[in-house]
Amino acid sequence: MSAISESSAVAPATIGNVGPGFDVLGLAISGLTDRVTARRAAHDEVRIIAITGDGGALPSSVASNTAGLAATHTRRLAGREDAGIDLFVEKGIPLESGLGSSAASAAAAAHAVNQILGGPLRRVDLIGPCVEAEAIVSGRHADNVAPALLGGLVLVRSLEPRPVIQRLPVPERLVVVVVTPELRLPTREARSAIPDMVPLAARTRNAANIATFISACYSSDLGLLTDCVEDAVVAQARLPLIRGGSEAIAAARDNGALAASISGAGPSLFALCHSTIVAQSIRSAMIDAFRAAGVGADGIISPADCPGARVARSSEGG
Repeated sequence: MSAISESSAVAPATIGNVGPGFDVLGLAISGLTDRVTARRAAHDEVRIIAITGDGGALPSSVASNTAGLAATHTRRLAGREDAGIDLFVEKGIPLESGLGSSAASAAAAAHAVNQILGGPLRRVDLIGPCVEAEAIVSGRHADNVAPALLGGLVLVRSLEPRPVIQRLPVPERLVVVVVTPELRLPTREARSAIPDMVPLAARTRNAANIATFISACYSSDLGLLTDCVEDAVVAQARLPLIRGGSEAIAAARDNGALAASISGAGPSLFALCHSTIVAQSIRSAMIDAFRAAGVGADGIISPADCPGARVARSSEGG
């Protein structure tokens, strides 16, 4: 691929953990994206020229912004540290929502930068630069950046000495509801709620649930998903931080959800459903549960098998 002077890329919101898979399972969803435009420049640095859609909350310093960091690490991995790059970031994913906002910016930036450098890196190669970017902002993990880049459902097998990612099949007909309450829950605060010591019984139950979840993916058996998305460790510790969260999860299950849990660090919640019609009912029930707790909320419905980072069409934006 020949180098070009400018490229825009979008990357999707993601659900991290997907229940019991803390830091190892991630799922891309549609409907919410970040967009990053990378432009070749006469200088020899990475610079963030503008950020929109963040309400002024995000730093424009390259060393503190996942888009800037991912661009820097992508340039280095490609052996092009001399390439001057200007970045324009358009946020379409709410900040501190548990939907992989920082990961989407990193994935879109890495993809756009790789394009203007002539595409020397494979998509999977971009996971490393994005992990390094995420490490500065929300911790060293890939359960958001991997699906944001690759799309679909992924299993993060390891990060050292390099990221090893396994794509998992997505069961047919599976639909996802994501409901985001009008609450802010920083990832670092959510991580601080996780207990240092986990009872052996809880660890065993989570291991069994992950194994069952993966079995359901390969067999496309939606019935197996009914109980295995329960998280006996992380979600249980974080749920008290989300006002109305327990009631919303109960409402999802009462209205036909196969499973429901916290999306990433929260406060967004997700529910897995076997049809779009059921998903519409579940979305309404979850929003109503939050409102009954005095919390406004909004929700989207997404297919469970969605694309990752890609070159943006002119109509796509943050």
